[in-house]
Amino acid sequence: MKVIWAPWRMEYILSEKGQQCIFCELPKQQRDRENLILYRSTHTFVIMNRYPYNNGHIMVAPYVHASSLDALDDDVLLDFMKVVRTSISALRRAFSPDGFNIGINIGKIAGAGMEDHVHLHMVPRWAGDTSFMTVFDEIRVIPEHVMSTYDKLFTAFAS
Repeated sequence: MKVIWAPWRMEYILSEKGQQCIFCELPKQQRDRENLILYRSTHTFVIMNRYPYNNGHIMVAPYVHASSLDALDDDVLLDFMKVVRTSISALRRAFSPDGFNIGINIGKIAGAGMEDHVHLHMVPRWAGDTSFMTVFDEIRVIPEHVMSTYDKLFTAFAS
């Protein structure tokens, strides 16, 4: 039997899953480090994915609760895209990735986990970042603790 230890997952497994929208509720709390919020602009914020696909996996979301880009007004949409650009620069400064996967899932059928609040996923990628673990067992190894990644990214967004 193979055993993979991922104790950080237990927090999520045992946590109470509320019906509230995390993209609406977490920015209101003003506990950015605890909530992994890295950056705030006028209409948009950047938050780390607590259960990332790769180191530096972040999400960009508008403060307004809208299910699709076409529901955002021009000011929010422009700010959203400017924050995406800022995020690419910050990720490059912090981690020097070889590329990015950037995507927005709109609607449940498209894979949206939070289908009522549009958000963009940004995953930095490196040549060879899919190790034998992914190939043989569909397991991803994240080599850095989420708070260490937060500290690096917070500094990169601030510069």
